[in-house]
Amino acid sequence: MNSIIDSYKKIKSNIEKLNLKKNAQIIAVSKTFPINHIKPLIDFGHTHFGENKVQEATSKWREVKASKTNLKLHMVGKLQSNKAKNAVDIFDYIHSLDNQKLADVLSKSQKNKNKVLKYFIQVNIGNEIQKSGVPISELDSFYNYCSKEANLEIIGLMVIPPNDSNSVKYFRLLNELNNSLAMKELSMGMSADYLDALKHGATFVRIGSSIFGSRS
Repeated sequence: MNSIIDSYKKIKSNIEKLNLKKNAQIIAVSKTFPINHIKPLIDFGHTHFGENKVQEATSKWREVKASKTNLKLHMVGKLQSNKAKNAVDIFDYIHSLDNQKLADVLSKSQKNKNKVLKYFIQVNIGNEIQKSGVPISELDSFYNYCSKEANLEIIGLMVIPPNDSNSVKYFRLLNELNNSLAMKELSMGMSADYLDALKHGATFVRIGSSIFGSRS
């Protein structure tokens, strides 16, 4: 199990070499891995973890979060509005806010549970039909709706760039969009491209297989 800690330390070291002005958070994406596989990293003191299914996150993390209150859980997958109520129960951050119906359900659920989450708006930066996210042309109006009408705490943008070996171009664009909305956080970059993302303003990187190994 020490290999997980070694991998994590290597990523931390790679990030430190960049000498970033902002502190970057590593979200250790633990989807599909059982809690006993993740536990060494929890015990090591890492606090930010990512899941992409509400049901899996709830069954895996409920007890752990009750005993370790400093843990922060991030929803990094697509969130259906019918699962939003349960997502508010278990998650601290949602990275995939992408439509008005979802914003409304999350807003209502937060009020009912007296809980405030932090949100990233997912941007469909390449206008890909198969991908979730708000088109760039609708971003300003959606941001205004979420922050002013739905009263959600929007802290930044999130992107999964097109798989065309040109992620730097998309990272640069997302950073510009984020700055235009005067937001401080930016969720982009995964195992293959997190260093490029950090060079272009990412403050949260979502890293799974480079820490936990390949998924079966």
